[in-house]
Amino acid sequence: MRIGELSRRSGVPVPTIKFYVREGLLPAGQLTSPNQASYDDGHERRLRLIRALLDVGGLPLSAIGEVLRVMEDPQQPLRDVLGTAAKSIAPSRGDDAGPELEDAREDVTELLERRGWLSGARSPGGESLAEVLVALRRAGHGGFVELLDDYAAAAEQVARADLDYVGRRVAREDVVESVVVGTVLGEAMFAALRRLAHVDASARAFGEEEGG
Repeated sequence: MRIGELSRRSGVPVPTIKFYVREGLLPAGQLTSPNQASYDDGHERRLRLIRALLDVGGLPLSAIGEVLRVMEDPQQPLRDVLGTAAKSIAPSRGDDAGPELEDAREDVTELLERRGWLSGARSPGGESLAEVLVALRRAGHGGFVELLDDYAAAAEQVARADLDYVGRRVAREDVVESVVVGTVLGEAMFAALRRLAHVDASARAFGEEEGG
């Protein structure tokens, strides 16, 4: 298909498609003449993934580019792909070093040991959790740490569901894309479900109703 058809099918404007090609986010089309290129279903699929990571996942283009580069490297283990996607969601700010952060890291380490998780406390996810704990304490809600195991139990269930979804794929390309989508967009889906559950729980607890 030509770029105009690709734009129509994907919903992405032609100038944006050309920008993605220039930035290396989208492979160039196959030249059919000096001024014309042909695109295929793979380009459409990649465009839809880029837009989902950008519009729903909230990733900046630089992070999307990093994720896509890891996805395309056949030598990259799936764990590294997952790590890159997770880091893109909540990159560590690295500007809170001090006793508070060290205490929070210790809390994360203890959580991982209690749960028997094979994750590292200094991994992107571990650092993000530690920074959240610091922020909670600074806001006067350090008691929220008591809910860590409840949150962790829910996260384990979600992680198992994610891996079950990925396990249904056969081709490496499909598996890798599923890992990225499950990590980035699954995060957005879980956050939306949590908000809906909060509305339901408060309505049942306090007798309030919220439409829509």
